[in-house]
Order: sequence, then structure tokens, then C-alpha cells
Amino acid sequence: MERGLVSLRESAAHRDLLAEAVSCAAGSDGDLAVLWHLDDDQYEEDVQTLEAVGRIENVEYDHSTIVEGAAEDAQAFVESVAGEADLDVRIIVGVGSETAQAEQILETADEYGCDHVFVVGNARSPTGKAVFGDTAQQVILGFDGFTTTKLAE
Repeated sequence: MERGLVSLRESAAHRDLLAEAVSCAAGSDGDLAVLWHLDDDQYEEDVQTLEAVGRIENVEYDHSTIVEGAAEDAQAFVESVAGEADLDVRIIVGVGSETAQAEQILETADEYGCDHVFVVGNARSPTGKAVFGDTAQQVILGFDGFTTTKLAE
């Protein structure tokens, strides 16, 4: 693996997936791109919070404030898992709906030249996948490289 993309949120399944990605990258002298997801609802909630704080502080906050905060959260999450591993890690913050995650993962993997994607999937029945979709399945089918999946609990 030269460069892996890890699709992350803050959860135990994502922590386990990241540990696997770190191990693969360290073992192959590769590097990692981390796509930290903010869903639309979370992003809008953060915007409203910052607008309220900004009115109190008489300061204007913008999109970059939320993205920078999310990047710091992602960096702390990665460091808590990677520990002392000597890896080059690039943090990318993605904002979008859950249904658009697969497309965002595939576009990011292509943009950063990733040859391996690590993604958490949902344990759904075939009917559930047909009705609600499944990000991991869409990534596996759409990515022209290796994929590693971990089922969410």
C-alpha cells in the first residue's frame, strides 16, 4: 500500500478500522489520508452554535472555523490511535449527507491517488441495502483498488 484513505467518524468501529489502516501503512511504508466526515445536520448545528457565540463575542465565524475545528478533532483521534507510528497523515474534512458519503470517499481517493480504502459498513439485510443504500458496498463496487471494511456494531 502506497497511500490509503480511511473514512472516519468518532466511534469504536472507526477506531478499530483506523488501527488496521495504521498497521498496514506502517508495514508497507505508506501514508494515509483521513477523510473525517461531518454530516449536514452536525455541520448546521455547529454553524448555529458559532453564530450564537459570535453574537456574544461580537466576532464573525465562517466555514473555515468549523472545518479547522473538525480537522483538530480528527488529528487528535488519529494521534490517539496511531501513537508513535511514523506516518505521513493528511486530514481532509468532508461535509455532506450520509447518502453522499460513498461518492465523497471515491472522489477523495481518486484526488489523493489512494490505492487502498478503509471504510466502516453497516450490517444491513439485502432489503435494507436496497432501500437505504450502503456506503461500504458502494465504495467496494466503485473503487478500483483494495478495500478493507469493518462492520459497525
